[in-house]
Amino acid sequence: MLEKIIDILSDFTMQDKENITKESTLVNDLGLNSLDVINVIVAFEEEFDIEIPDSKIKEMVTVGDIEEYLEKNV
Repeated sequence: MLEKIIDILSDFTMQDKENITKESTLVNDLGLNSLDVINVIVAFEEEFDIEIPDSKIKEMVTVGDIEEYLEKNV
């Protein structure tokens, strides 16, 4: 699952896939702004056929946070 998450994130950032790790933060490390984060979440929702509540989006600070949420809810 982490590989798919990194694939999606790499489409929205200027980072190479090998530079994106579980510890990478969406804003500081990957350079996403708030609109980018929303677009990334929509991409995850479409890819994994899940709805992610707004309250959970705020808790997703790192790539690992996204992976943990998706593993529990997909």
